[in-house]
Amino acid sequence: MTFREYQIKARGTACFPEKENSFIYAALALNGEAGEVAEKIKKIWRDKHKRVSPEDQEELKKELGDVLWYLSQLAEELEIDFDDVAQTNIDKIYSRFDRNMIHGAGDNR
Repeated sequence: MTFREYQIKARGTACFPEKENSFIYAALALNGEAGEVAEKIKKIWRDKHKRVSPEDQEELKKELGDVLWYLSQLAEELEIDFDDVAQTNIDKIYSRFDRNMIHGAGDNR
């Protein structure tokens, strides 16, 4: 499945509270879902001595899926092809890698 195919399939399940400015809802929900991933990781770090069990992996997979869903729908709301998001990111990261600029700060390094 391509990212675009995922974006389209996921769109069939989108139920935002309002049609106008749904990108705001998608962005806020994306942040919430990313927070849930971080919360699970925090508890693994705190309670399980940083050891990720198979059960933890399954729970994290579900949460990462929720992050993916909202990310894809944020792109959809902004009329951005999700395949293009993925390709643009890979191009950017490889450019930084090739120029030995992976470390450091700033978006345009």
